[in-house]
Amino acid sequence: PVLREFVSGPVFQDLAHDLIGPDVRLYWDQAVYKKPGNPLEFPWHQDNAYTYVSPQQYVTCWVALSDATVENGCPWVVPGRHKLGTVVHELRDEGFSCLDDPEDAVAVPVEAGSVVVFSSLTPHRTGPNLSDGVRKAYVVQIAADGASVMQAGTDADPVFHPCNAPDRQFYILKDGQPPQPDAV
Repeated sequence: PVLREFVSGPVFQDLAHDLIGPDVRLYWDQAVYKKPGNPLEFPWHQDNAYTYVSPQQYVTCWVALSDATVENGCPWVVPGRHKLGTVVHELRDEGFSCLDDPEDAVAVPVEAGSVVVFSSLTPHRTGPNLSDGVRKAYVVQIAADGASVMQAGTDADPVFHPCNAPDRQFYILKDGQPPQPDAV
């Protein structure tokens, strides 16, 4: 209930309205902790490459629960590449990857309580945690109502299911307004 209230609050409602439109649902959320002394990075990827959603562009909000620095694994983004749509990724030991050391990458260090907002099509990564502390984040993804996720089939004949599971993909905005408590 606490997290549901948080992601249904004014910050996410304003982001949803400005970046997506009047009817927006929570698509996905997760806590992401990077332990200290972890030399591994999470590779360059697009969120939409992990689970293909249509329409492709939804919004990822990376909420820093602790200060995120270059030393402890803050996010990095590659501005402008979201315009290419979902690109080919290759599976590596550390996960799906779409780039190798792009020159135009930008580190995004943020203080606890700040939010890094980017498209699901923006290539991004988090670096290694070479510090002595845990780097903590809460990832909130929001999508237009009516978005669907590919769950089966082939590239030529995909099977999509609506992103409207009432227990977790609830409205952030309905008709441009906060939803009524019983809205699904």
